[in-house]
Amino acid sequence: MPSEPSEPSGADAGRHLIRYSGHAPFSPEVVVRAAGTSVFTENGRELLDFTSGQMSAILGHSHPAIVSTVREQVAHLDHLHSGMLSRPVVELARRLAGTLPEPLDKALLLTTGAEANEAAVRMAKLVTGRHEIVSFARSWHGMTQAAANATYSAGRKGYGPAAPGNFALPVPDRYRPSVVGADGELDWRRQLDLGFEMIDAQSVGSLAACLVEPILSSGGVVELPPGYLAALKDKCRERGMLLILDEAQTGLCRTGDWYAFEHEGVIPDILTLSKTLGAGLPLAAVLTSPEIEQRAHERGFLFFTTHVNDPLPAAVGNTVLDVLVRDRLDERARTLGTALREGLDQLAARHRVVGDVRGRGLLLGMELVGDEVLGDGGADRLGAAVTRRCFELGLHMNIVQLPGMGGIFRIAPPLTASDDEIARGVAVLDQALTDAAGDL
Repeated sequence: MPSEPSEPSGADAGRHLIRYSGHAPFSPEVVVRAAGTSVFTENGRELLDFTSGQMSAILGHSHPAIVSTVREQVAHLDHLHSGMLSRPVVELARRLAGTLPEPLDKALLLTTGAEANEAAVRMAKLVTGRHEIVSFARSWHGMTQAAANATYSAGRKGYGPAAPGNFALPVPDRYRPSVVGADGELDWRRQLDLGFEMIDAQSVGSLAACLVEPILSSGGVVELPPGYLAALKDKCRERGMLLILDEAQTGLCRTGDWYAFEHEGVIPDILTLSKTLGAGLPLAAVLTSPEIEQRAHERGFLFFTTHVNDPLPAAVGNTVLDVLVRDRLDERARTLGTALREGLDQLAARHRVVGDVRGRGLLLGMELVGDEVLGDGGADRLGAAVTRRCFELGLHMNIVQLPGMGGIFRIAPPLTASDDEIARGVAVLDQALTDAAGDL
């Protein structure tokens, strides 16, 4: 028989939960409530949330408009047979197309980023008649089959052979460049040429698509150099490949533009959205052109899942668009992002362990140089220590949870954060850097 419900405890977590984050531990306290930019633990502590949940809650937690939509929609129409349509689904597809340049007019609504990338890769393979996929060497696109095969930052060892035809492209990291010119700066054009020379040498002539983020998030908040995305699209076009952009974390105003690809004016063949689209609820989308959709349909495109085009999350997506437009949150992301960037730059000037600050809008990265200051593994140790101290002082921060990259912080507060909350978070980070560096 099921046991009676009781208050959760750390012992219960250790006894009953499967650990799914590699070697990263669960948070040390149980969260009981969240509102705005804060989460509250059962111990009565408030934590500023500078990760927007899992980089998703762009409207903060428990936004009144989202709460109202969920209450109304779940009582009216929540789930349907996957072959049925509802007004929220049709409306969200129309409105998403209205936020995007032509020809991205056709939408498929799903649940997670991995699922959206899975559908996009499946579509690309079907319409091109090919199977090979290119992605960045520090990519993260999800944990389902095709998405995991295109993910190189973690999760490859110990799970058996990956699908054949997946190739890694070098990351154009300007802070730690692997290919440099005479000036010592990243020579991304030469790096890109070399990368595709290697891919062409390995390809069996079946290149289908290139799947990348316009700003690598889990890969260390690496912003692609100006001109890179256009050059990458040219490489794809030369080979008859489709360009798929994964905007799970950069879409819907977070970077200061509605979509990060707008910054370079490069339109993908297929766009995937998730995380920010549902503002913390499970909603994702694949968007493409009528031409690609027609070709896929003619060839019998199949992605029939239990929650495809469900009305409840679609209604939430419509409300997210309402709030983004009404409150001009693209402008707000630029304003808050400028203030946050200035605060982080000041920390970099004061703390010798801060090596780089980068990113755009409210998706910023801060890289610690612990190895240079503390020896091998110092960045990982320092990143973990700063994260713990931030938590103790009331700020939830996120380091890249990958070996050798644990000194890189991904900083992404909600677009609804106040000026005071941004300043308070920077002040806590300042204190944590002082305390942690002094303890090591």
